[in-house]
Formats: sequence, structure tokens, C-alpha cells
Amino acid sequence: MANTIVLGMQWGDEGKGKIVDLVCPAFDAVARFQGGHNAGHTVKFGDRHFALHLLPSGILHPKMKCVLGNGMVVAPDALLRELESVWSQDVDTADRLFVSDRAQVILPLHATVDQAREEARGAKKIGTTSRGIGPAYESRAARCGLRCGDLDAADLEARLEVQLAHFSPQLASFGAPLPTVPEMADLCRSWNEALSPYLANTVFLLDRWIREGSSILLEGAQGALLDVDHGTYPFVTSSNATAGGVSTGAGIAPTRLTGTLGVLKAYTTRVGAGPFPTELHDDTGEHLRRRGNEFGTTTGRPRRCGWLDLVAARYSAVLSGISALAITKLDVLDELPEIEVCTGYRYRGGELDHFPSDLAVLDQVEPIVRTFPGWQTSTVGLLDAADLPSTARDYLRFIEDQLEATVALISTGPRREETIIVESPELDRLLGGRLAPVLAERLPEA
Repeated sequence: MANTIVLGMQWGDEGKGKIVDLVCPAFDAVARFQGGHNAGHTVKFGDRHFALHLLPSGILHPKMKCVLGNGMVVAPDALLRELESVWSQDVDTADRLFVSDRAQVILPLHATVDQAREEARGAKKIGTTSRGIGPAYESRAARCGLRCGDLDAADLEARLEVQLAHFSPQLASFGAPLPTVPEMADLCRSWNEALSPYLANTVFLLDRWIREGSSILLEGAQGALLDVDHGTYPFVTSSNATAGGVSTGAGIAPTRLTGTLGVLKAYTTRVGAGPFPTELHDDTGEHLRRRGNEFGTTTGRPRRCGWLDLVAARYSAVLSGISALAITKLDVLDELPEIEVCTGYRYRGGELDHFPSDLAVLDQVEPIVRTFPGWQTSTVGLLDAADLPSTARDYLRFIEDQLEATVALISTGPRREETIIVESPELDRLLGGRLAPVLAERLPEA
């Protein structure tokens, strides 16, 4: 039995959806524990392509049980649209999807607040998706939020009045439209009718599965550098995207967790505002964006691109106890004559080997880089690490040494089957000894 976490180590968009989809056959259930439909996980296999936002990537595996945990914020309308989308692609979710009755509800009110605030910030925008994520978490912290199990509460109108009162002064100051309580109540009750078959006390559900010997895969959204406590605050998401968010967001005690598989893109990207020490504003940055198709799954926004930042990655590894790595988009680097990696920061004549909490410092650091020769040959679709060019293997070994973690998976293309699986004791431990079904699912026709 293994209860393993899969987390992003950068500013999100590392390819977690593909990695979760790939390793799902080693597990019996997969659970999301934070975030909302601001996440975007892309999964491709064969000629099929799915863009998921709330549903765990495991939904694409017919026997996998899927949980939306209590730490999430759920927009019922977005969830229902996503269900319709996967149903239209012959994905059966019957008796497989469980939504925590403790998860917070995102109302249209929250999205209105989010959008009005971003517009009011002008040039100082945070870069949110404007989908109501932050205001919904704010409602939770202010103890006036509505949970999924409250959509048909006897005192629903009274609860909505409290929430509207919390936001209405700010909306009025922005000149934004105010919904009415009856409108919101009607919407909530219609959502309740549609969602009630999926609602469950997922804390006890997960506990029962673990006691029965099931293995649980915990699927993170966003990335460590967007964690509300440990990321580049305030340019962060509103939840805990590091391993610490698992126990609070899914209700699984830390003592029952096996470890963490970190997902690291072979270069770095971020969306929205905030410091980015290795960002490239030249043709190489544009090359990475174009070849890596670096546009948001959720918003379509172009991502900022730069070299791999190992200072940030080391910080992420410390935060979440990462012992194994999934390196994604290695093939995006195939055509480059040289590849740079940031190993430290220069700041005011000195050197920093840690990731600073002060954004004014992070915004002024100069990356200390090591240059690797490019391999300038295609790695697309390779399945064996021995077939990688020697320079690519050198690049991966350097990452492994710097982060003191095993490179276990190497993505060589966007599809499930385009992945190198490096068998190791650590990967075996994180998969609970179930590597065989992962290998079989990766290449089902082999």
C-alpha cells in the first residue's frame, strides 16, 4: 500500500496531469486536495486529448475512484460542464466520483469580486484567473462560506445574506453588479439537485479505503511556488499547493503518507505577474513558448518562459520532502545548441544559495548559471534512458545531484506513451511495488 503525493515544483504548468495519469494504475483512488477550476491538467494518450480543471486525472481510468477533497473550492457550474465534457467522450463516472460535502462552493458572486479587484489593480494585477478562487477561500477564512453540503440548507438564504454582506461594500465601490439572495438561493438549490449523488464525507471514505488496503494518489494543483504560505506571495494562489496541504485538504494524516513525487519541467514557466529570475525575453524564450506550446490550459494565456531554476527547485524539494522526480518536456530542449541552468543567485555583490522570501530581493537577483551543451537531436517518444543522448543524460544527472532526488520519470512528448520510466527502489516505494500495471498501461499494445 502506498499513499503518494504528486506535486509541481515550479509555478504550476509542470505537466502534473500527464504524470498522475501515467502512474494511476499503481493506485486504487486519486484525490485532489486544494485549488479549484483555476487548475488545468492536460492528458493525452493515443489520439485522445482531455483538458481537466476540477476532475482528477484518474477519471480517465475506468476503475479509478476519484475524490474532490474538502480543501478544494468547487464551482458547481464548472464541475457540471466538465462532467458533460467527459461524458461526451465516453468517460463513465458512475459510482466513481465523490465530492466532499465540506468543500467550499464558488458562487458567481466570487468571480464577480475577483474580476472587479483585478481590474481595479490596473498595472499592479496579481494575474489571477478571475474565476473566484481567492474570494471563495476568503469566505472560508471569514467563516461565511457555503460548503457543498449546504447547498440545500434550511437557512440557505440567511447564509447567503451574510456572504453578500461581506462583499457588497467592495463591489458597490467598484460599481460592479450585485446579485440578489433569491437568485443565488435558486441557483444553489438547482446545483444541489445535480450534485447530491456525488456528495460524500470523503474524510471517512478515504479512511475506510486505506484501512481496507487501498492505495491513494494525491494530486496537487498549481505548484509549490504558488503556495499561499511558501510561494512568491502575493503572486500566489489561495491554497497550500505543497505537501502540507494534503492532510488538511484531504483529511489524511501525515503518518499515512508514503512520500512525494515532484514534477519538474526541464525549463521554467510562470503565468501572471511576479518575479521570475531566469525569465528569457529573447528568441530562446519565444522558442520555448512555441515548441513547448506554453499557453494556459485554463485561460489560454501565454506563459513566461526561462531556464530551469534549481534554487527554486531545491526550495520546493525541501518544502514537500521530494525524493523522486518526474522531468517533463525534455524534448522541448532538443534543438537548442546550449542550455543554461540557474544554480544560485547573485545579490548586491554576494551570493545566495537559498530562495528569498522578500520579493524585492528576488526581483533583483542575477542568476548564476551553468551552461550545458545541447544535444540537438530528437528525444521525442524515447522509452529507454539509455537511448537519450549523452549530453541529455548529463543534464538529468546534474538535476538529480543538485536536488538529491532520483529521476524516475522523463517525459519525451505530451502523450502518456511518450515517457521513459527509470526503474529504481525509490519509484518502487512510491508506487507501492506496483510498477507492472503502470508499464502495461503506458504501452497497452506492447
